[in-house]
Amino acid sequence: MTILVFSFLLLLASFTAGLVGSLTGLGGGIVLIPVLVLLFHIDIHYAMGASLISVIATSSGAAAAYLKEGFTNIRIGMFLEVGAVIGALIGALLVAFVSPKLIAVLFALFLFASAYFSLRRNEKIDVNQPSHLWADRLRLAGSYKTADGVQDYSVHGVPEALGIMTIAGALAGLLGIGAGALKVLAMDQMMRLPYKVSTSTSNFIIGITAAVSMGVYFKDGYIVPGIIFPVLIGVAIGALFGAKILVRAKSRGLRLFFSIIILLLGVEMLYKALTGGI
Repeated sequence: MTILVFSFLLLLASFTAGLVGSLTGLGGGIVLIPVLVLLFHIDIHYAMGASLISVIATSSGAAAAYLKEGFTNIRIGMFLEVGAVIGALIGALLVAFVSPKLIAVLFALFLFASAYFSLRRNEKIDVNQPSHLWADRLRLAGSYKTADGVQDYSVHGVPEALGIMTIAGALAGLLGIGAGALKVLAMDQMMRLPYKVSTSTSNFIIGITAAVSMGVYFKDGYIVPGIIFPVLIGVAIGALFGAKILVRAKSRGLRLFFSIIILLLGVEMLYKALTGGI
C-alpha cells in the first residue's frame, strides 16, 4: 500500500469517526482506535495518540456549530468537568490497587442498562419539572432551538450527575478510555437534559479532557504526523457534517443511534475483560 492510498483510506475512516463522535458526544476514538489497530495494523499507543487528536478535532469542529445553534450549555460543561478532573486523579492513584477487569465488567453492565433507559426516556415529561436547588443557585438551566421554537429546560439531579462524572474520570484513568458514554448519560439520565443538549455539551467537555492527556502522549512520542494529518482533516470534516445532521435530526432517532453505539461499546468492553484484553 502506497502512502497516498494509506492516507486516503485513513481520511475516510477518520471522517466516519468524526461523524459518529459528533452525533453521539462520545468522541471519534470509539471508531478510530479499532479501525487503526485492526485494519491498518497500527500500534495501540500510536492509535490512542491519534484518537486523542480525533477527540480534540471532533470537539473543536462540532463545538463551534453547536454553540452557534445554541445547544451547548457551557455552565453545565465547566461544572461537570470539575468532577471529571477529580475522578481522573483518583483513577490514576487507584491503578495499582483496583482490578481493571472488574471495573470493565461493571462498566459494560452499566452501559447495557443505560442503553435501555435511554430509549425509554420521554423528554416531554421533564419540561415543566422544577430544577434542582443546585441548578438554580448555579444558573444551569437554559433553552435551545426546536422545530416549534425556543424551548426552555430545567436541570435535575445535579449531585448525582457530578458523581457520575467523577466516576467517568476515574474510569478514564483506570482503563485509559475517554468514558464519553458516561458523560452523555450523566446529563441525559441524571440531569434530564434534552438529548441534543447532552450530546453537544459532551462534545465541548471531551475536547478539554483530551487536550490535557495529549501532552503526555506527545512527550512520549506517540503523536506521529504521518498518521495525525489525515486523521485531523477527516475527523474535523466528519464532525462538521455530524453537527449539521444533529441540528435537523429527531431526538428519538439520535437516542436509538446512541443506544446501539454504547451497546456495541459495552459488548467490546465485556469481551476484552473476559478474554484478558484488559
